[in-house]
Amino acid sequence: MEKNKLIQRDISWLSFNARVLQEANDLSVPLRERIRFLGIFSNNTDEFFRVRVATLKRMVEFAEKRKRLNMHMEDNPQSILEQIHSIVLRQQTEFNRIWEGVLKELNADNIYLLNEKELSSEQQLFVRQFFDEQVRSNVIPLIIENLPQMPYLRDKSIYLGVVMRKKDDAYQQKYSLIEIPVSAVGRFVILPSQNNEKNIILLEDVIRFNLPHIFSYFGFDYFDAHVFKITKDAEIDLDQDVSTTFVEKIEKGLKNRRKGKPVRFVYDKEMDAGLLEYLIRKLSLSNKSNIIPGGRIHNYRHFMDFPDVFSEQSARNKPFTHPELNGALRVTDVMLKKDVMLHFPYHSYDSVIDLLREAAMDPQVLSIKMTAYRLASNSKVINALVNASRNGKEVVVMLELKARFDEEANLAWKEVLEQEGVKVLLGVPKMKIHAKICIIKKRVGTRTIQYGYISTGNPNEKTAKVYGDHCLLTARRTVMSDLNRIFNYLENWKLGTGQLHLCKTLLVCPTNMRTSFEAQIIKEIKHAKAGKEAAITLKVNSLSDSRLIERLYEAGEAGVKINLIVRGIFCPIMDKKRIKHHIHAISIVDEYLEHSRIIMFANGGKEKIYISSADWMVRNLDHRLEVAIPILDKTIMHELKDVVHIQLSDNVKARVLDKTLSNTYVPLNGKKKVRSQVETYHYLHQKKK
Repeated sequence: MEKNKLIQRDISWLSFNARVLQEANDLSVPLRERIRFLGIFSNNTDEFFRVRVATLKRMVEFAEKRKRLNMHMEDNPQSILEQIHSIVLRQQTEFNRIWEGVLKELNADNIYLLNEKELSSEQQLFVRQFFDEQVRSNVIPLIIENLPQMPYLRDKSIYLGVVMRKKDDAYQQKYSLIEIPVSAVGRFVILPSQNNEKNIILLEDVIRFNLPHIFSYFGFDYFDAHVFKITKDAEIDLDQDVSTTFVEKIEKGLKNRRKGKPVRFVYDKEMDAGLLEYLIRKLSLSNKSNIIPGGRIHNYRHFMDFPDVFSEQSARNKPFTHPELNGALRVTDVMLKKDVMLHFPYHSYDSVIDLLREAAMDPQVLSIKMTAYRLASNSKVINALVNASRNGKEVVVMLELKARFDEEANLAWKEVLEQEGVKVLLGVPKMKIHAKICIIKKRVGTRTIQYGYISTGNPNEKTAKVYGDHCLLTARRTVMSDLNRIFNYLENWKLGTGQLHLCKTLLVCPTNMRTSFEAQIIKEIKHAKAGKEAAITLKVNSLSDSRLIERLYEAGEAGVKINLIVRGIFCPIMDKKRIKHHIHAISIVDEYLEHSRIIMFANGGKEKIYISSADWMVRNLDHRLEVAIPILDKTIMHELKDVVHIQLSDNVKARVLDKTLSNTYVPLNGKKKVRSQVETYHYLHQKKK
């Protein structure tokens, strides 16, 4: 495909993060949620630098290897890096402006974020005592100017760079670094307050206040301290040594990640110039290293967990039990009779946990097999599986150790599961297992009954409260046969992908999903040319696969009506004169993270609808094991169509996706306001009645 037919994927992603920033700037959003969006924006930016910017920097350094990397339009990665730097600086300026406004609103609500110079006498005593009791043992200052090399600095941490001197002798000074022990203590400290005020101090300011106390033995009487952080290349390079196990390779890769090169240095612009120059030199940074001046506070990702001190209570709707399952003695009994579609976070995830608990206790259940990509920190899913193993069931868990940023957590879960007798599968070389599937087998008399689920989201009860996903509970024999084939492949991948090729109902990556969707698009083109009903609706997180985008262009030119709902990366250029009237593209960013994938084809009146774990990206379609399931139950098909229609009608939180990346909100045009996440809740909730 010609390069000018695609928006560069990283620039498109930054446009998505700008939509997150828009939410933080939307005065109709509750203040607590706007602060959370600032935290999400900060965390997103960090991960973008760890992964995408780091990859581009590698491409600059190893230009001869560029063609081996699967990326769009990056023949000149340095040019892309320069664009990124410019956009990020503009976004940071906007972030700072929004934060200043948020601070004023906090003050209007009698909430004050105090620094070390603004404390009352009572608060000063509290901060000194809090430091001695909670913080001191977690603080290890490093005097750095005499060290032969810069000590190891953690990627996700924030640091105080401290300048110490005597007021009467400016030449006698020392530099020190202090890592802020957020994970051990927490970022926010609630202070004693009066007059209905709620005063908060950040942990770094607690440490700032106590600097004379920390360094009392040096005799300094002047301290200047400012926060900075570095972001490192997070790619894990797996050792190719055939004598090491896969787990050993992951463990070694995680250790080597610590040595990743800095790809961004963010600092308080008020930092002492001498210390700043010293840090830049010691960290081997250059003008190309994304050195970004900022304000006093960094690592706003912690603000996703800002203390609940607001006078306004949360208006978030609580999840409810699916009406088909409400009042039922067992989830299993219902789904053995009919398919059930759970819509998170509107429906409660407890139904999935209950399904696994029932299987763990049912004496007739023989086995449970499931995939796990990202799990909750105190996973109820794992607890159910452990209990199943203790009850004598065969439990098999495909645990993806290559899940980015969850590698260490999944290594820990591996130990927990194996100690309980669970068989842990560790994946397939050069392929991530991203499908979200489960199959349960039970013996009833002489019959073997199988049932399970296929989901668009992870088996994670925490994210299920804030991620928009769909999970189909089913006992259809054809589906279970395919799930068995998939697990046969996962347990015997060295025999090749033959089992995956045998799947008849499910679409599976990397075998037949791409070709099936491509063939269906071609059918829609034929229907359009024949005057039959022809339409495609696609909801995904990311749309960047050039082959499928080209097919969508062709379909649009042929008159196929195309609706696209894409949360994040969006690479098609939408203003082509021949297709603009046939393709409608929006992105919805709201209280919940839109995470589901739905694919709908009009198919000449014989509609086909799928839910899937796969985005339309090369990495998903060609380098991961993904699953899409056709929805065969007519009631569920109708329900999914209604949910998608509600989203396509959104004119409150939907933005138009176009080549300008302007993130213009869908205009009202005199219509009733439709906020799709609110309307979806009401639509599903009324089905309880």
